[in-house]
Amino acid sequence: MTESPLWPLVVYFFAVIALVLIILGLSSLVGPRSTMQRATIEPFESGVVGIGSSQIPISVEFYLIAMFFVIFDLETVYIFAWAVAFFELGLFGYLAISVFILILVVALIYEWKSGALDWGVKKRVGLRE
Repeated sequence: MTESPLWPLVVYFFAVIALVLIILGLSSLVGPRSTMQRATIEPFESGVVGIGSSQIPISVEFYLIAMFFVIFDLETVYIFAWAVAFFELGLFGYLAISVFILILVVALIYEWKSGALDWGVKKRVGLRE
């Protein structure tokens, strides 16, 4: 009978679960009790008490540009990794990165044609026009 190499992982997993349960149990027993007052319920962040409504009219373009940046910035990680292993990957690696870049170019053209990159334009145009 061979011994499983996963037993340290299983022991670690159960030790973490036990530690979390012990910490939660002790904090509920030892921790201070608090009555829910108005000051306790209000959100408090970085030492600044919020004033007014949290509904700030920020344009969605800020979020779109940030998401597009993250998406197209991640491609550089893969392209750099491919460039490091360029000679080891050979022709298969070159074809794989070519397909990857082609998919990214198609996604960029789609975003451009659908109007997602137009700053300030609120109406999105379909691709069927």
